[in-house]
Amino acid sequence: MRYVDEYRGRDFVRSLTEKLHNLSSRPVRIMEVCGTHTMSIFKHGIRQMLPKHVQLISGPGCPVCVTPSGVIDAFVELATRPEVIITTFGDMIRVPGTGDSLIQARAAGADVNIVYSPVDALNLAEQKPDKLVVFLSVGFETTTPTIAATILEAVRRKIDNFCIFPANKVMPPPLKALMQDPELQVDGLLCPGHVSIISGSESYRFLVEDYGIACVVAGFEPTDILLSIIALVKQVQEGKALVENCYGRVVTAKGNVKARTIVDTVFTPVDSEWRGLGSIELSGLTLREKYSSFDITKRLNIQIAPSCEPRGCRCGDILKGISQPPDCPIFGNRCTPGTPVGPCMVSSEGTCAAWYKYGFLN
Repeated sequence: MRYVDEYRGRDFVRSLTEKLHNLSSRPVRIMEVCGTHTMSIFKHGIRQMLPKHVQLISGPGCPVCVTPSGVIDAFVELATRPEVIITTFGDMIRVPGTGDSLIQARAAGADVNIVYSPVDALNLAEQKPDKLVVFLSVGFETTTPTIAATILEAVRRKIDNFCIFPANKVMPPPLKALMQDPELQVDGLLCPGHVSIISGSESYRFLVEDYGIACVVAGFEPTDILLSIIALVKQVQEGKALVENCYGRVVTAKGNVKARTIVDTVFTPVDSEWRGLGSIELSGLTLREKYSSFDITKRLNIQIAPSCEPRGCRCGDILKGISQPPDCPIFGNRCTPGTPVGPCMVSSEGTCAAWYKYGFLN
């Protein structure tokens, strides 16, 4: 398959691994920001390929995982209302709040549906005019443009029983917060590929200029990741801090300007709470006043309760990169994919799920 097979060639992977091992042995700590990177790194055994002095740390790159428990509780409470149909992407349905999850609410009779696009939710609203169809709008820059476009389509089609629960977030502010955290010591960032398609590689320029952190945008195949790690190690060894784009076949410097324009038309930045990181200035998105009728929190005056971590769960520290899943006392025993306690074990991009599936059991 073109653009896949050539980035998985065994000989190419071997040569890159050898090149990495031949570089200087100076310790280098790299954070992969994207949850898809975390899964790909484990899936392809990249951690086992690295020299001991190169350490990978997972960051807050899973939108499901960083959604605080108070918001999840609000999702579940909303699902119990008889006039409401909940629609969501698959991962969110199993994430526990301080009490039940959406899948438990569905088992108790709530109308909760998994959709593959917000347009599916809009079409359902058109089919069910006597119901209020709510799409749980969780995601980073990658999914937000389609949600914004769906709002505009709802306006065009005059569908007024469709709403979203705005919980979208953007990546630059939490990266800034992480760089200011004295507990986290990293030399470089493996920057997210999917987000960068929209935001562009230059969106990380402030990390280089303000914090002297090496940044490399990476793809998701084994050679993509290894090439990006090599670039980061070279920067650190040479005392440089640059923004390099190793995913040039997809990511440009400016990103997708048209997609960002659609987002800016519909959404506006707002302070937002992140699990593990707390409230971060202008790190979330809410609907502009013109489109506020599509905001279910305003339409039904929904209040979000303060969040708290499940007892024993260390998802917050794992998302900050200061702990790894085996550090958590409930990882692999009380918390498993079958009986998840925290969101990092639920999501397909969750760090705990990756460790359990590809690391812990092996």
